Amino acid sequence: MIYLDNSATTPVREEVYSAMEPYLKEEYGNPSSKYYTTALHAQEAVENSRYQVAALLNVKPDEIIFTAGSTESTNMIIKGVADYKKYYEDAGNHIITSKVEHHATLNTCRFLNGEIYSNRDAIFSLGGRPKVVNRGYEVTFLDVNEYGQVDVGNFESSIKDSTILASFIWGNNEIASLNDIDSLYQAAHKRGVLLHADATQVLGKIPIDLSQTPVDYLSCSAHKLYGPKGVGAAFMKSDDYGILPITSLLHGGEQEYGIRAGTLAVHNIVGFGKAAELAKIELDKKQITIQKIDKEILEYIGTIEEVELLGDPVNRIPGIYSIVVKNRNFSNERFLKKVSEHFAVSTGSACALGEPSHVLKAIGREEDTGRVIRISSLNKEDIEMFMSVLRK
Repeated sequence: MIYLDNSATTPVREEVYSAMEPYLKEEYGNPSSKYYTTALHAQEAVENSRYQVAALLNVKPDEIIFTAGSTESTNMIIKGVADYKKYYEDAGNHIITSKVEHHATLNTCRFLNGEIYSNRDAIFSLGGRPKVVNRGYEVTFLDVNEYGQVDVGNFESSIKDSTILASFIWGNNEIASLNDIDSLYQAAHKRGVLLHADATQVLGKIPIDLSQTPVDYLSCSAHKLYGPKGVGAAFMKSDDYGILPITSLLHGGEQEYGIRAGTLAVHNIVGFGKAAELAKIELDKKQITIQKIDKEILEYIGTIEEVELLGDPVNRIPGIYSIVVKNRNFSNERFLKKVSEHFAVSTGSACALGEPSHVLKAIGREEDTGRVIRISSLNKEDIEMFMSVLRK
């Protein structure tokens, strides 16, 4: 089978697996324990991984908090900032995001503003309507342009005196468009608003230097850059007094500086660290090559009259190609089932659970939902092989 769905998840690299294996067999100590060898080795491994992830983002190691993945990181940041600012600093209750965010952001914000009672209600709408609960937060969901990007001017005009946080996706997981996070950050900080960036799809694919784009918070996952599933990180900017304060999502022990309780999954964290180390090496060495291959694939797709490319053709994540088949009789689900023994490809986000794409709706392309195919790979030969089957 030819794998063309790296946006959903990537396979674990052999080097990553080899780094993880000892922490499943010999080095099984709890890093929160003290005094004996296996625990000390686990502590050292976690801190080394923290350094490797921090190096990929160009931040301080103690600004990295390990989590179970981007969804947890995003929930922890949005709910944690909202709670802390409202109840401990009495600073405000208004949050700004966009209509094309990942569901981890959208449903967290809907939960806070009372649109949904729980994630189950968001998906199944028990009794036909989600239960409404007033939690005292207000959320603005911004419109986007035809490429799914947030307009900085529109964002600025939506900021109120009560705005405490903005949360935007760095690179869209369905149509690959990049937001101008640097400009969004500048606009937020002019008004004293904190900014969270969802970097799940861009980590390891484009250079990220948070000393140059100093967002306040960032979410990421290991399994998007050839690391294991079940581990991610939250970047939390620090000042002279330490990490910017939030209310913890998980209460319990004092792991992760008391911000995220729970015994650390050392093997997964080691895998994340190794994957981050390899991603940094390859980004530094292969950035020109990656851009060249991406340009060649874009030019190739542009020669195929039967399809249309979605998203920004220039400011985009390399290796993600969301195409619309122009033939209105085409069914993406029927086609992908037909070729599933030979190609692993998707119709969009792996987290959408068969729902119509909210991203396509936001960019005015909802009617194209049943004809969209997302290809995520930088192997030009594999993509050409898939496209030849699609054309037939």
